[in-house]
Amino acid sequence: MPIQVTCPGCHTRFKVGDQHAGKSGACPKCKGAIQIPEASDEVVIHAPELEAGAVDSKGRSVLKPIKRKEAKFSANALAIVIGLILLSIAVAWLIGQSDLEDAQRWWVLVGGAILLGPLISYAGYSFLRDDELGVYQGTDVVVRSLSCGLVYALLWGVYMYVGVQLFDFEAGLNVAQILGMGAPILGVGALAAFVCFDLDPTSGFFHYALYVLVTVGLRFVMQLPFLPGMN
Repeated sequence: MPIQVTCPGCHTRFKVGDQHAGKSGACPKCKGAIQIPEASDEVVIHAPELEAGAVDSKGRSVLKPIKRKEAKFSANALAIVIGLILLSIAVAWLIGQSDLEDAQRWWVLVGGAILLGPLISYAGYSFLRDDELGVYQGTDVVVRSLSCGLVYALLWGVYMYVGVQLFDFEAGLNVAQILGMGAPILGVGALAAFVCFDLDPTSGFFHYALYVLVTVGLRFVMQLPFLPGMN
């Protein structure tokens, strides 16, 4: 009867003939020294007779283990993101050179903040995510990117509303006023990234900061102050 042997070094399990009982030899995998037990000392560990979950007529489990999907780098997705960002810069420059009225320019800023939100949310998630925790793909990542992007755009609206209600935008905001409004908004933005993408607090902060930096940069291209209310 074959003897079950477990290598103490690499923990590889294999069988040897009972004629080798009590002898020493080398592990076929790691080549480490092993002592083959006597046939009477052999301990056989049997698998459980019943496994949790559904089984077929022969008692075998019909459930397959869930495999975590690994994210794959997509050159096409990266090219699309870069292309749209370059297009946004070109459009912002053209708007800056145009003779749009203030009301028209305001609507352009609102539309741009909304359109860029999901794009930047997806781009930020693609390199800030933790693949060990699994990744969102397909429709799931689209919905989450849309949700997170719309929250980011809404936070610009909150900044404008609070600033108009509490301060004099015409006279301009000072550093303390900007920081007083900006700090809570940054916290809410990081929380949105956590809720939508399960990012840790630090990654969530950088995720929202990426959106702020891109939109502020586009304001600069349009020859506007970096932040609304800043002179």
